[in-house]
Amino acid sequence: MYADADAATMSAKKDGIVNMGGFIATNNKEWFEGAKMFCIPMEGYVTYGGMSGRDLNALAQGLDENTEFDMLDTRIHQVQYLAKKLDEYGIPYQRPAGGHAIFVDASKVLTHVPKEEFPAQTLTCELYLEAGIRGVEVGYMLADRDPETHENRFNGLDLLRLAIPRRVYTDNHIDVIAAALKNVFDRRESVTRGVAIEWEAPLMRHFTVQLKRLG
Repeated sequence: MYADADAATMSAKKDGIVNMGGFIATNNKEWFEGAKMFCIPMEGYVTYGGMSGRDLNALAQGLDENTEFDMLDTRIHQVQYLAKKLDEYGIPYQRPAGGHAIFVDASKVLTHVPKEEFPAQTLTCELYLEAGIRGVEVGYMLADRDPETHENRFNGLDLLRLAIPRRVYTDNHIDVIAAALKNVFDRRESVTRGVAIEWEAPLMRHFTVQLKRLG
C-alpha cells in the first residue's frame, strides 16, 4: 500500500494503542531532508524522532498487538455497542459505525445553534461540562478559514468525534458516555447559543483556539 504513495503520516495514538507517537514517511529524498530539519528544534534528534525509548518500544508492541483478532474484535465491539446505545436514544450519528470512533451529527442535535456559532464545538463543550467526557470537534472549527477570503468555512459536516482508541475502557465506560450524551440530547432545545472565537493561531487553530460562550 505504501509503495503507491509519495508520502504518508500516521498518528499512532489510535491504531498503535499508545499514549504518544506517530510517523512521517516519504520516498522523496528532498521532502525527507526538509522534514528532518524540523526534528531537532521541534521533536528531538532524527534517529529517535522526538520519542523516548519507552514510547518507541510501546509503539512497536502496540502495532503488533493491534493485528490480533481478539484485540480488533474488542475495539470494534465497543464502537458498535456505543452506536446501539445512541440508536436507542435516537441520537443522530454518521453511519455505518466503524472501528475507530462514533461521529455525532451536531447540526442535527443542536438545531437552534447557528452554524456561525459552531454547533459541534458547542456540543463538545456541553458533553464535557455534563460528565467530563472529552470528545473533539471535527467540523467548522477544524475546517479553519478560507486562505484567500479569511472567512470561516461552514460547508461540509459538523461532527463531534467520540474516539475509543485504546484498551483501557470497559462497556461500563461506554454506558456513561451514552448516558451523558443522552442528557445533553434531552435538553438540546434549551441550547440556543454557541461559542465565539476570542483568539486563534494563524495555523492549526483547532488545537489551541480560545473560545467564549455566548448567551
